[in-house]
Amino acid sequence: MDAQAKITARLAEELAVRPQQVAATVELLDGGATVPFISRYRKEVTGGLDDGQLRHLDERLRYLRELEERRAAVLAAIDEQGKLSDELAGLIRDADTKQRLEDLYLPYRKKRRTKAQIAREAGLEPLADALLGDPTLEPEVTAQDYLRPAEGDVPAIEDAKAALDGAKQILMERFAEDAELVGRLRERLWDEGQLSARVIDGKQREGAKFSDYFEHDERLAKTPSHRALAMFRGRNEGVLSLSIKLPGEDEAPRHPGEVAIAQHFDIRDEGRAADRWLKEVVRWTWRVKLYTHLETELLGRLRESAELEAIEVFAANLKDLLLAAPAGPKATLAIDPGLRTGCKVAVVDVTGQFLEHATIYPHAPQNRWDESLAVLAKLVDKHGVELIAIGNGTASRETDKLAAELVKLIAGKHRLAKVMVSEAGASVYSASEYAAREFPDLDVTIRGAVSIARRLQDPLAELVKIEPKSIGVGQYQHDVSQVQLSRSLEAVIEDCVNAVGVDLNTASMALLSRVSGLNPGLAENIVARRNSEGAFKSRKELLDVGRLGPKTFEQCAGFLRIMNGDNPLDSSAVHPEAYPVVERIAARDGRAVASLIGDSGFLKQVKPADFVDDTFGVPTISDILKELDKPGRDPRPEFRAAEFREGVETIKDLEPGMILEGSVTNVTHFGAFVDIGVHQDGLVHISALSDKFVEDPRSVVKAGDIVKVKVMSVDLERARIGLSMRLADEPGEQRGGERGGANGNGPRKSQRKPQGKEKPGAQDGSQLGALGAALLQARKGK
Repeated sequence: MDAQAKITARLAEELAVRPQQVAATVELLDGGATVPFISRYRKEVTGGLDDGQLRHLDERLRYLRELEERRAAVLAAIDEQGKLSDELAGLIRDADTKQRLEDLYLPYRKKRRTKAQIAREAGLEPLADALLGDPTLEPEVTAQDYLRPAEGDVPAIEDAKAALDGAKQILMERFAEDAELVGRLRERLWDEGQLSARVIDGKQREGAKFSDYFEHDERLAKTPSHRALAMFRGRNEGVLSLSIKLPGEDEAPRHPGEVAIAQHFDIRDEGRAADRWLKEVVRWTWRVKLYTHLETELLGRLRESAELEAIEVFAANLKDLLLAAPAGPKATLAIDPGLRTGCKVAVVDVTGQFLEHATIYPHAPQNRWDESLAVLAKLVDKHGVELIAIGNGTASRETDKLAAELVKLIAGKHRLAKVMVSEAGASVYSASEYAAREFPDLDVTIRGAVSIARRLQDPLAELVKIEPKSIGVGQYQHDVSQVQLSRSLEAVIEDCVNAVGVDLNTASMALLSRVSGLNPGLAENIVARRNSEGAFKSRKELLDVGRLGPKTFEQCAGFLRIMNGDNPLDSSAVHPEAYPVVERIAARDGRAVASLIGDSGFLKQVKPADFVDDTFGVPTISDILKELDKPGRDPRPEFRAAEFREGVETIKDLEPGMILEGSVTNVTHFGAFVDIGVHQDGLVHISALSDKFVEDPRSVVKAGDIVKVKVMSVDLERARIGLSMRLADEPGEQRGGERGGANGNGPRKSQRKPQGKEKPGAQDGSQLGALGAALLQARKGK
């Protein structure tokens, strides 16, 4: 079986699909097709694989191809040394992970001249083999036969001690490079090992935010990602030391690792002459060679696993944020609040085009309240404003009051709504090269206000202009692999943009560049063509755009919409390649294509099987009928905004027991952060999300959700707010004898899922103290 066939078979097994589906998908990916295109328009080819399966396949395909390339290189390298036996070649060909492959290659890897290599050059390997094979030999006596003078780079072996030291180095290296032994020890340490964190002496005060980890132990394999990353951060800051221990190792007469090595090489202490020396070889192998190597490797595995989970959390939050409900095409006035420098105001029209800006000073120190109201009222009247977007930064609640008074003031003349909008990322956009090209004559502060207005109208269209790591929905995002993070976030953005679709005649270059098959250069060419020749009237005109050929057209056309164009299907998600199918459906009943759109009664009667041909099967035709029923339907929810309570504007206004409405800003493995309008998000710990056991917070809430919460605790000194979505909870109550934790909202025992012995408080709010400020820093992406 060749390499690609092996990869196909393995992917089919992992995804529980047929090998033919995998092979067809790989061919499409290799041909340049994107995941959104394959998922939506090639269901017959892939057998209906969804975008989640396709993303997994794409990621695993990359890994397995790298594995096959490495396997070929390892086989060639060992063969070149003349050491590739049939048995070793079979083991290498069967290696199913990069780690297993590297274990097998370790003894043959080119490395610097080791002590063991020098000992071999001195002719001491027969001594090592003799003592290992026959422990009845007397080491000091046997070693006398291996004394020799120095020769070239090889040092002299002047006495028995030197000979035995060299033999020990040879066996230590041999033992430490045994792939089977190393593999078993690695998995035992991973499965049974305890991760032990200790404070470095003298760092107690400096590292107070990591105080719950000053003397902390928990199962290595079960350590949640947020706790693992917190401990790694503590180690990186020089506050904590981390180690891995096996249960009972401190009490045992011999370390379990030493016992495993001895058993693997059949080394027993029976009082024979060489047994004591062999026991010492085993002890040094574990302590010097294997333990440090495996500990470093497994801490690396834990970090990699924790990073992957953190990236998944970030990606999930980003997806929820990008697919948040749009307020829609309404003229919007945005206010970016400020005190001394004033509030920056910007107005955009229904398509997001900038119209006018102003600066008002309603707050201290100038307190020009009435003048500010007059300026806003004039702008609302002049531009027919329907929405007011208020940035949620400094002075936002004071500015919200101003907006509320404006709404009342002009209630009889204009129907106006006010909404608090997250400013996360707006400052990054305003100072970006893209913003400078879009608004070269505007101050960065005004650009930020424009971004806030557009974000309310269409979060997806505006957020794609911002580096996703600046949006503030990540968990320890600067502690994870930036390459993997970027790849994951780019995939999320691509999926979201293509799931919603893009208006070809109004979309920005940033949005167009995320469409399947397009890139920044092509997006720029599309906008240039639009600016020079006017709006596109049909999708076919895309082929007139420079460097946009038939293959690119195939990938992008179905995701680009043209409203009121020459062909009514151009405003739908029906791909141009499928227009003949629609025409056949219309022709059978003597109807015009346009008359089919929205005619639910007729479309429900159409049988997809009647129109199947060699190119289009039932899945695609069923999708076409759904799209004709509701063309260009937006998968995003209906818009709704949180209503913050009047008089609760800062953390000092909070009192335990208050029930407030808020917006979920970030979801992590340990709970959800909620904006309740006091400039500091509160935390609903995972144990307080529901009366039922919650394993994954995203099964209960997601970023952008509007929720009701009860204030459980307020820590003014550390700026922490503990919240609960279990509104019957009482602040400070103790449940089932468990600690209430930092937020006073630990879980009832009946809630907890049986998971063996877990450290007390491991799932309640008390663990939050371990992260200290790091929790809220994680929320902010610091």
